[in-house]
Amino acid sequence: MTPAGSPPATVLVVDDESQMRTFVSIALAAHGYRMLEAASAAEGIRLARELRPDLILLDLGLPDADGSEVTRRVREWSRIPILVISARGQEESKVHALDEGADDYLTKPFGAEELMARIRVALRNASYAKGGEPGVVQLGADIRVDLANRVVVVRGDEVHLTPIEFKLLATLVRHAGTVLTHRHLLTEVWGPEHGQQPHYLRVYMTSLRHKLERQPARPKYLITEPGIGYRLRVG
Repeated sequence: MTPAGSPPATVLVVDDESQMRTFVSIALAAHGYRMLEAASAAEGIRLARELRPDLILLDLGLPDADGSEVTRRVREWSRIPILVISARGQEESKVHALDEGADDYLTKPFGAEELMARIRVALRNASYAKGGEPGVVQLGADIRVDLANRVVVVRGDEVHLTPIEFKLLATLVRHAGTVLTHRHLLTEVWGPEHGQQPHYLRVYMTSLRHKLERQPARPKYLITEPGIGYRLRVG
């Protein structure tokens, strides 16, 4: 919910299904957000440019263009957080949208509380980006990550991470709560020439889980998004 005393955050909903827009409108109003709506890619791009919403909720299956095209066009001039929504079985489309610059995704059908949680995470991360990266991040009661001093404390004990492990964890921390594709992580941590080598990620994620998680085989924080990438769960 929008903090007391601050203007309500504005969410632009780009979806051609009127029932979905109605559902989202009710959920947003109940949590103190203001909503703009568009039923096509062209209208969504226009409203995003003219009205500069705080967040865009974007359907991938639009009548005049794929939602990834909206993402690409908006990313030419803005870092407005973009949360894409899509039907099950559209993993390739989700990955494409995320690689074009979307911040997260939701798979239909979803509930109002899940939607609100993802919106809060996206807005929080956008706030971090405006004010610089967070210095210290606490993950539940177990893990404390000090980005500035490159210190990781797990259940009260400092844990040594290799430079690559720390860079991978720091990338996830900076986008905590949102999904990052394999290509995004590989490019960020190893460089663009390694964007198609996901085995690097599997090896280092396994190592990180053994160092950070109570149950590496059933991770609480370092979550796999099958066929897409990884997400750092906060809390």
